[in-house]
Amino acid sequence: MPIVQISMIQGRTPEKKEQLIRKVTDAIIEVLQIPADRVRIILHEVPKENLGYGGVPLSKLDL
Repeated sequence: MPIVQISMIQGRTPEKKEQLIRKVTDAIIEVLQIPADRVRIILHEVPKENLGYGGVPLSKLDL
């Protein structure tokens, strides 16, 4: 059973997260030739203040 963990900055809509889960699952099904119910996707959402870029919290950068 494949388990995929995706870390991303917090703020995507539920619809975008659902689309991401669906497309990643579809790719795994196609490549590994396994049923969808065997695939696990875990989304880790990281708040901008918990992510540093160049020594500065991402929440203080205009990226």
